Amino acid sequence: MVDRVVVGFAGGGAGEGDLSWGQQDIWQAMVRQKSWLPNGAWGPLEPGTTVDDVAEQLRYMMSRYPTARTRLRFDADGRPSQVVAGSGEITLEIVDAGGDDPAAVAEAVRLRLQDTAYDFTEDWPIRMAAVRSGGALTHLVVVMCHLVADGFGTQVLLEDLATRVTTPIPELQPLEQARWQASPAGQRQNTLALRHWDGILRAMPARRFPDTVDKPEPRHWRGEFQSFALGPALRAVTEQTGVPPAPALLAVFAVALARVTGINPVVLRPMVNNRFRPGLDRVVCMLAQYGLCQLDVAGASFAEVLDRARRGAMTTYKHAYYHPVELDELVRRVVRERGADLELPCYFNDRRADTGKASGEPAPSPQELRAAAARGTFRWTTRQDVPFEPLIVHIDDVPGAVQAIIFMDTHVVSPADGEALLRGMEAAAVEAALDPSAPTGV
Repeated sequence: MVDRVVVGFAGGGAGEGDLSWGQQDIWQAMVRQKSWLPNGAWGPLEPGTTVDDVAEQLRYMMSRYPTARTRLRFDADGRPSQVVAGSGEITLEIVDAGGDDPAAVAEAVRLRLQDTAYDFTEDWPIRMAAVRSGGALTHLVVVMCHLVADGFGTQVLLEDLATRVTTPIPELQPLEQARWQASPAGQRQNTLALRHWDGILRAMPARRFPDTVDKPEPRHWRGEFQSFALGPALRAVTEQTGVPPAPALLAVFAVALARVTGINPVVLRPMVNNRFRPGLDRVVCMLAQYGLCQLDVAGASFAEVLDRARRGAMTTYKHAYYHPVELDELVRRVVRERGADLELPCYFNDRRADTGKASGEPAPSPQELRAAAARGTFRWTTRQDVPFEPLIVHIDDVPGAVQAIIFMDTHVVSPADGEALLRGMEAAAVEAALDPSAPTGV
C-alpha cells in the first residue's frame, strides 16, 4: 500500500532564463544517453521518525534550493530554458513494507522512482518516499534528477540538510550564472577555453581505440572493479613525489589507457568540479564540466608522467568552464576539417573525497601492496541497448577500497580491453608506488 502526502513549499530565486553552462552540459548528456540521469539512494531512518519529520525534510530541500524547483521549457526548435518556481506542492510517498524486508522494499522503491518516466516540463526534479514497517518509518528513499546538483553540490545539500542551516544561499544560482556567462567577462572565459580545446583537438591522434573484432549485443556494458591496492598505492606515490592524489590517479589512468590502446599521447576528458571559482563553492547545482587533457606517457618514467599530469591538470581545470553548445560546434568543425575518423577522448570522473591532498595514512609496504592487488575483483553488471558514452570511467571511495566503474560501447572498446584498462590502472599505480623512477613501458 502507498499513501501520498502533499507537501507545500516556497522559496526565493524564482524566474526563468537560459540554462547555465553546467546545466546545458548535463542536458546534452541526457539527450545522448536517453535518460534523465537520476541519482538515487536510500538509508535507514532514526527510530521515532514521523511522517511530519520526513515531510519537513522534503519541504526544506524544495524551499531552500532553486534547482529543486527548476523545470524546463522548450522553444519551437526544442531549445531548453529553465523555469524556477517560487512555490508549489510535491508528493511524498509512504510505502508499507507489509511482511517484506523493509530494506529490500526501499531498494525496490528506489528502482521504481528512477525507472518511472520523467517529464522535464511538469515534474519536480526530486522524488522522495519513506518505507513503513510495523507502523514505524524505517527507511528514506531519495531520487534526484542530475539537473539538481552534481556530486559536490549533493554533498553541500546533505550537509545543509543534516543541520537545517538557514543562512542565505549563495547568490550565484544557475539563473545568475547564466547571466554572468553571457557577459563580456563570461565570454572571455569561454573564448580562452575553446582556444585550449581547439589546440588539442587539432593535434591529438585521430584514433583513440583499436578496432574491435566482436560486436556484442546488447552493445552497451557497465562493469565494476573493486581495488584494494589503488588507494594505498596512490598514498605511497603522493608521499614519495609530492604529486596530489587527483593528478596522480590521472597519470596512472593515462598510462593504463596507452598500454591497452597502444596510442600516445593520451587525450582524456577529466571531470572538473569548477568550485574553485569565486562564489561557487557552496552552490547546489550542476556546475561540473569535463575538461580536456593531453598527456605524453611514452618513453618516460612514472615520475616524469606524474609531474606532467600535475602541471597539465591545472591547465585542464582552468579551461573546463565553457559553453557546451559552442564547444559542440567547434568539435564538429574540427572533425570536418580533420576527417570523420577523428575519435573523441574518453571521460574520466574522479569522485573520491579529498582528492587534492594526502590522506595522512602511512604508505604501505611493497608486500602489502602486492597482497592488496591480488584481492581485486571485476564483474560486468549491466548489458543494455540504451547508449552510454563510448567510454567513461568513474572512480569512487567505498569502504576499505576504491571502486572503478566503467560504462562503454563494446563496439568501440572490447570487453577484454575494458577490464584490462581498470586492472591496468591499479597495476600502474602499484608500479609507480614501488619505484617512481621506473619507465612506464609505453
